[in-house]
Amino acid sequence: MSDVQQDTDARRLAEDARERARFEEEVLQLADQVYRVARRLVSSREEAEDLVQETYARAFRSWRSYTPGTNLRAWLFRILTNLNIDRGRREQRAPATEPLEEGDYFLYNRLEEDGGAGDEERVVERLSQDGIVRALSAVPHDFRDVIVLVDIGDFSYQEAAQILDIPVGTVMSRLHRGRRVLKRELAETAVEG
Repeated sequence: MSDVQQDTDARRLAEDARERARFEEEVLQLADQVYRVARRLVSSREEAEDLVQETYARAFRSWRSYTPGTNLRAWLFRILTNLNIDRGRREQRAPATEPLEEGDYFLYNRLEEDGGAGDEERVVERLSQDGIVRALSAVPHDFRDVIVLVDIGDFSYQEAAQILDIPVGTVMSRLHRGRRVLKRELAETAVEG
């Protein structure tokens, strides 16, 4: 191998190492956001930590597939979401079979049944962080992914559609239906607390 070829290879390796280091630095800056979203996607801290670890492992293995200058956050959340979908498929969860049209006033109705004690402060007091996470984990997988991305992750409908690889209309539909289920689950938690 000639000296020129060795020099060219050395420069290429050095540039590759710099690009990788830049990528890793940028990706790691998103770790808190990734964890927050993962925590909302799954029911326990341990599962969230595992999901984040898998996400970063896959991102680091696939770093060359990221196109610099594009939305790194969306790329990373796409990996997170895909891994969570795979996890959900492995668990073979069945969606809730209750009708989604009932329950717009579920909390109000339940509080009325319990003697009309509609004190908002009492309800808020009963909804602990764990209760909220539990209620969110009861939302069917496809709906929960959209809720987490749009309502918690602050992604637009378009960004969520891109991350989940579904049409924008499906994002809107799943968000609407998922919010209804979440509302009902939160009401149950507040009333039972």
